[in-house]
Amino acid sequence: MRAAAATPGSAIGVLATFLMLTPSASCFAQADPASEPAVLAVGKVLPAVVNINTERVVRRTVRDPFEDFYAQFFGYNRARPRQVRQTLQSLGSGFIIDPAGYIVTNKHVVERAADLKIHVTTNDGKTYNARYIAGDDKTDLAFIKIEARSALPFINLDDISPNLLGETVIVVGNAVGYGSSISRGVLSAAKRNITVDDTEYKDLVQTDAAINPGNSGGPVIDLSGRLVGVASAKMAFTPQGVPTQGLGFAIPAEVVRDSVNRFKKTAQIQPATKSPVITSETFGSRAEKLFGMQLQDLNQELSDALGYARGRGVLISAVEPDSPADDAGIERGLVVYRIGKTQASSVKQIEELLRNVESGANVEFIVGVIRTDGESRELASATLTAR
Repeated sequence: MRAAAATPGSAIGVLATFLMLTPSASCFAQADPASEPAVLAVGKVLPAVVNINTERVVRRTVRDPFEDFYAQFFGYNRARPRQVRQTLQSLGSGFIIDPAGYIVTNKHVVERAADLKIHVTTNDGKTYNARYIAGDDKTDLAFIKIEARSALPFINLDDISPNLLGETVIVVGNAVGYGSSISRGVLSAAKRNITVDDTEYKDLVQTDAAINPGNSGGPVIDLSGRLVGVASAKMAFTPQGVPTQGLGFAIPAEVVRDSVNRFKKTAQIQPATKSPVITSETFGSRAEKLFGMQLQDLNQELSDALGYARGRGVLISAVEPDSPADDAGIERGLVVYRIGKTQASSVKQIEELLRNVESGANVEFIVGVIRTDGESRELASATLTAR
């Protein structure tokens, strides 16, 4: 039997015409934005992304131009140049990689922070003072830590992206000071080598997703929320001065994972006794747990920036409110020069001295400031009771 042809006047033709002209339900159906893979990935990762604000103090020598003018034309003696202190701030990003509060960022974001003024703001708006633990110039990665009262959301480094060319990637961070910003693109190349300020960085991944000032140290993720890398640099011009577009670089997730494992090993303290090993979770925390003081080695750069005598004492970088140190009037920026009769020379040494201190024990701290001119000596003895 031969099928009847559909003519415009026939019932079949009318039905066919109606079906062609009538929009199907699928034409009007719209995907729920809340179910988009990119939205889900950002929602998964964003709680673990932090904004980092650092401060450092620089000293500049300045001369009064009017003094120079009168000295040149009227023979006056030039006044001695003055030194002024200037506080510089920088912004960056980072992300939590452990519920205990360990954070990964770029070393160039935090390495020049004086007096350990590293302020971390989490996605829920809380701000913490961070402690610098370790860093690596070759990878431009740094490891810092914040103390929170509860477990924190984190990005799992045990499940990282395969980093396939062409995969969609998302940059999350503190772009130009605006927290919780994202940009989207693709992973456009791997194993790129670039040179920044005479330092060569190798095996970076390349993306066309926008990386702006403030994104440094933030995570680059794939559509499943797995780590692709750490946003590190943007190339605006080639070495020959040719403008570029869409050339951003990130430290691969595999390098980040290996560096974190190395940082944790570096931060371990092996007690001389057979007591349990103090891991990086408690590294540098005896002074903090017992007395509420965060300490930092007083290196040459910090000494010069603060005007303190070099090679002496350990800097108090933060004091916990209502702690034994706070109750005794100890403030951030002072220096611990001695514990009991022992001169303090490093954070590690102080940790060793406090290792066997129990709750309720009294410890004498000699604190104050000795400046480079040797004249300002504001030392005082404070006996603190361990909590």
